[in-house]
Amino acid sequence: MSASIPSVRALVIGEALIDIVDRAGVESEHVGGSPLNVAVGLSRLGVDTTFATEFADDERGRLIAAHVEDSGVDVVQTAVDQERTSTARARIGADGSATYDFDLSWEFARAPRTDGFGIVHVGSVGALRPPGAHRVVELLEALPHDVLVSFDPNVRPALLPSVAETRDLVHRYAARATVVKLSDEDAEWLYPDDPSSAAARLLEQGASIVVVTRGAHGSTLSTRAGDLHVPTLPVEVVDTIGAGDSYMSGLIAALAQKIGVERLVEGRFEEVELRAAVLAAATAAGVTVSRAGANPPTTAELDAVLQQSTITAF
Repeated sequence: MSASIPSVRALVIGEALIDIVDRAGVESEHVGGSPLNVAVGLSRLGVDTTFATEFADDERGRLIAAHVEDSGVDVVQTAVDQERTSTARARIGADGSATYDFDLSWEFARAPRTDGFGIVHVGSVGALRPPGAHRVVELLEALPHDVLVSFDPNVRPALLPSVAETRDLVHRYAARATVVKLSDEDAEWLYPDDPSSAAARLLEQGASIVVVTRGAHGSTLSTRAGDLHVPTLPVEVVDTIGAGDSYMSGLIAALAQKIGVERLVEGRFEEVELRAAVLAAATAAGVTVSRAGANPPTTAELDAVLQQSTITAF
């Protein structure tokens, strides 16, 4: 990947929060939130990125502001008045997996300007939790057709309405999105009757590229022309926090560089280009799980691993 992707600007919309991580009874606090991690990941991979989010003017909120600004991300506040910054308490299991308890609000009372952005990414609680989610999807539906939309549901059941209501909203996003990524756990929750049909259903709604990640079992990129499977990067897992978000930012950045927004929106891409993009995404996720917390790679770090990698898409 190149050091920068100067021809495109990205707007990421969604929640920012503080992860309170419990490792064997020892707590530590880290900046987090799936859309925030994607914004940071995109910026570290050379994409000029703005993050539309909401947090309070408190100690935790200032930590968030400093973190994203340190990675070169511009911040736009969508809250009118927020009393406290949202949190997620993460408990790390013996295998490195994380479970969460949330204290989170999402209003999206003040929508950001969208002119000048070639990519708009939305996901997680910010895309699916009322009342803000309905304002977000309406904003996306009003975007010009030449804007690339990417979407990651990153389902958090405890924070969402019913499966049926959430699935309807996911389908609205997929109808406007070019790229959709979801985990196998997302698929199982959204489509309990047949999780394996998730990619096909989202393609039917209008998405051009759908990726389903399966943790240690790799990931599959699907288009109407067929599927590409890529295994995980062979690394020692420290924890899985931010892995899916690094995959998402790696995928967006690689697609923008290797194919370009115009061709992606028009659905004009080749298998070899998709293969390179999904390998970059899987490698970005692998780098992240090899170190603690949501810490996506820079372009230099990702390129160094890609040059040594032996994993292939098939």
